[in-house]
Amino acid sequence: MSSTQQETQAAVSATEGQFEPRILAFCCNWCSYAGADLAGVSRLQMPTNFLVLRTMCSARVDPEHVLRAFAKGADGVLVLGCHPADCHYIGGNYRTRRRIALLKILLEQYGLDPERLKLEWVSASEGVKFQSTITEFVDKIRELGPNPLIEAEKEEEAARAENAH
Repeated sequence: MSSTQQETQAAVSATEGQFEPRILAFCCNWCSYAGADLAGVSRLQMPTNFLVLRTMCSARVDPEHVLRAFAKGADGVLVLGCHPADCHYIGGNYRTRRRIALLKILLEQYGLDPERLKLEWVSASEGVKFQSTITEFVDKIRELGPNPLIEAEKEEEAARAENAH
């Protein structure tokens, strides 16, 4: 299936009311972003409903960025970095691993399923792994449904609009 066909299929399913998750993927410049590029150049088939943000290191992804992504409507957030011991900034990915573990606990306290946040190691030569990671994550988020923070906000707005009349 070509990317144009996938986009058409996504548009048709969106009009049918099927939930299509919005995914934000933070990719390390040196490994994961190159893996994403390899997946694209290799024309590997994957969902199109994700946005890649390139960071110099996965350790540069501040917890505030992740929380803000969820607050602004992301249904899932992926943080992709170099494999442990392969970080170009020595121990950045070890810091990321600890930070993501703490963020998952925090997300649970906010009422979000911790599975909406995923950390994965993808090297520059792993385009197929990038593709499978994206595909599996989109499927998982599709199972979980829309971001409950945004759904609650929509319900509040509807209630306010109803009370205004």
